Amino acid sequence: HPTSCCSAAEIMAVLFFHTMRYKSQDPRNPHNDRFVLSKGHAAPILYAVWAEAGFLPEAELLNLRKISSDLDGHPVPKQAFTDVATGSLGQGLGAACGMAYTGKYFDKASYRVYCMLGDGELSEGSVWEAMAFASIYKLDNLVAILDINRLGQSDPAPLQHQVDIYQKRCEAFGWHAIIVDGHSVEELCKAFGQAKHQPTAIIAKTFKGRGITGVEDKESWHGKPLPKNMADQVIQEIFSQIQSKKKIMATPPQEDAPSVDITNIRMPTPPSYKVGDKIATRKAYGQALAKLGHASDRIVALDGDTKNSTFSEFFKKEHPDRFIECYIAEQNMVSIAVGCATRNRTVPFCSTFAAFFTRAFDQIRMAAISESNINLCGSHCGVSIGEDGPSQMALEDLAMFRSIPSSTVFYPSDGVATEKAVELAANTKGICFIRTSRPENAIIYNNNEDFQVGQAKVVLKSKDDHVTVIGAGVTLHEALAAAELLKKEKINIRVLDPFTIKPLDRKLILDSARATKGRILTVEDHYYEGGIGEAVSTAVVGEPGVTVTRLAVAQVPRSGKPAELLKMFGIDKDAIAQAVRSLVAKA
Repeated sequence: HPTSCCSAAEIMAVLFFHTMRYKSQDPRNPHNDRFVLSKGHAAPILYAVWAEAGFLPEAELLNLRKISSDLDGHPVPKQAFTDVATGSLGQGLGAACGMAYTGKYFDKASYRVYCMLGDGELSEGSVWEAMAFASIYKLDNLVAILDINRLGQSDPAPLQHQVDIYQKRCEAFGWHAIIVDGHSVEELCKAFGQAKHQPTAIIAKTFKGRGITGVEDKESWHGKPLPKNMADQVIQEIFSQIQSKKKIMATPPQEDAPSVDITNIRMPTPPSYKVGDKIATRKAYGQALAKLGHASDRIVALDGDTKNSTFSEFFKKEHPDRFIECYIAEQNMVSIAVGCATRNRTVPFCSTFAAFFTRAFDQIRMAAISESNINLCGSHCGVSIGEDGPSQMALEDLAMFRSIPSSTVFYPSDGVATEKAVELAANTKGICFIRTSRPENAIIYNNNEDFQVGQAKVVLKSKDDHVTVIGAGVTLHEALAAAELLKKEKINIRVLDPFTIKPLDRKLILDSARATKGRILTVEDHYYEGGIGEAVSTAVVGEPGVTVTRLAVAQVPRSGKPAELLKMFGIDKDAIAQAVRSLVAKA
């Protein structure tokens, strides 16, 4: 992408060798200013800057995009100078907001955050979610640089060079907005020197392919390397313009970020529930998070205006300075969490209705590519939420989170398990998802029960069980109720609680299946595709004599009482009992 790099050349030169304060040999130093390249396809200029700063050997630049090199086609965190992966456009500013919020409110440090965006990605709504967020929280330590080079990939950007309209839009979102000639080093130096009590947008009018004769400001050159003879000539032309070979050194930062340790965060006390008492796992989540907040001042909570439903309001009440209200902008909320988590500054927990995380799937996917450690709690899963109807029911969330590399998917079935899931998530690398339910269910575990990632629990067993039934959340309680019904008919079932759907406890599932003549029945408050049934089927595939029968939600549901909906979609105690009878009768 040479043309996308050329439009940003002066911006990057001024940023890295005039404006920013950082240690060039220690890119992840906590005191350094941060830089996010939201227009990730301009990666080569980012790599060139770090070669100029002396961190990368210049010869390494010629290995760009080779499988043997860390210099991927878009920035990724295996590069020490990249905090967040970019390339799916429109996400960089949200992450930069998370970094700036952390710098201002958690670290209370002087480092600043700079984010460069392309004009093409300004069509993405997530950019404007981030613009609104930065303004609401007065992130005066944040500077966005809009590289207005007029041309997108296949067409000109909608506003082309109408920089005054960009300025009005930024101002309408509460930003201080300055228009500059993006190829004027003097104008850029001056613009970066303006300090305001609000976020700053530098709207740089630039030309795509600047300095390349015959290519500058021309369409159809996006993402194309120059032919060799043309490249040689252009390189000569650029070299002839160099006025000084003097090395410019980076300015070191002010060292005022606190030292932070986010390892081994443990609950201050064990759970304090009573077997048989009833509590919704969503409420247990809120209580657990507030409790964990006392164990470390680096636990932070984010919510999208659902805190009185997800119960993250408990955390806000006890730790108001560490709660971030992201309002109804779930894509941005995930990006903010990713930004907060960079350089191991915080352990973020985001919560909303699980159904609404689906709109942030791209942000979650990019968080995994960013090697981010964020925790997401989705409440109101499945038809069991009742009257609110299908738009609020998460029925595809397990499939979504299972498909994310480096993810851990918790599905606790009572208050004790929920508290343990929260503690484990805080100490588990990667993307953690905790699925919580709306109905109140009985506590089934003792407070001293040990829970581990990838370790299932046998909740009910006898020496002559006929079928292994695997449920989670509300369906685990339905399975236990079904066991009571079947006992009267002298049919025993073994009931398993997977606790984590990913990773799944394959060994315990297989051991139980073998003890029940190879018969497994899965039941879940989720669509058939990608949920517990498919996870179990994948785990036991190829095992001789093991069969999996699945009960799940087969179509788009409707409003109704939870019990009515569980019955209608065949995942209640009666449906489980009937399925078990059929399996036993077949034998």
